[in-house]
Amino acid sequence: MTIVATGPSPSATAPAPAGKDVGPLLRAWRERRRVSQLELALRADSSARHISFIENGRSRPSEEMVLRLAEHLEVPVRERNSLLLAAGYAPHYPETPLEDPALDALRDGLTRLIEGYEPYPALVVDATYTVVAANRGIAMLLEGVADELFQPAPNAMRLTLHPEGMAPRIRNLREWRGHLLEQMERQIGLQRSGQLRALYEEVKAYPVPEDAPGGEPDEPVAYFALPLRVEHGGRILSFVSSISTFNTPMDVTVAELAIETFLPADPATAKYLHTHAG
Repeated sequence: MTIVATGPSPSATAPAPAGKDVGPLLRAWRERRRVSQLELALRADSSARHISFIENGRSRPSEEMVLRLAEHLEVPVRERNSLLLAAGYAPHYPETPLEDPALDALRDGLTRLIEGYEPYPALVVDATYTVVAANRGIAMLLEGVADELFQPAPNAMRLTLHPEGMAPRIRNLREWRGHLLEQMERQIGLQRSGQLRALYEEVKAYPVPEDAPGGEPDEPVAYFALPLRVEHGGRILSFVSSISTFNTPMDVTVAELAIETFLPADPATAKYLHTHAG
């Protein structure tokens, strides 16, 4: 398992424009969450009048109020710092590089977690799907992927959907590709990220062969979730994925990490992985 050292990625989410008042930004987040001023006021123990004044720039919210509103609007941690800056306050959440000694315990915990999941595949990605850690199960699935896709840093979406990546071996490519693009669309809707938008446009433009496999398995199988069906060693392996994030993170870097694990979707896949574990 490898932890890739990565520093802060300020381009992952664009900061608030200099001098832009916090009111319009809070209103945009409220509308994005489809919450009324009254509902937000009740959640934040305030009044609809006060929320209106903040959004219209007639009242400057306290630092505590900005953080409270951001919490109830489920604003990503990086964006909470942007809201504070727009309101004239210092950022509240640090952004510690993953290789910093302060995160030694985190890196060790991630290592133990995904190595303990072997022989099943597991990896850790950041907000733009850069792979920062992966176990041997993932390495097995990536056999045959073009070397250039690992430079300068491997990206999970490119590795999966690029024509020289896993795509030619994915037996339900159209279905799995649609799932991943929808996942990225949802993430873009939750945060302002030019880098993520650019990645989405890139992978969406990858050509899909007309004869690319659809979603029908070779043999009828009742799956309990959408599987990733990928060919390896002349066998078709089936996985269902699960994504985990940290509960109430207090650091931007930690908040943007996600752990994705792949569980065998049938007994044959589980047996194959245990047999070929090395």
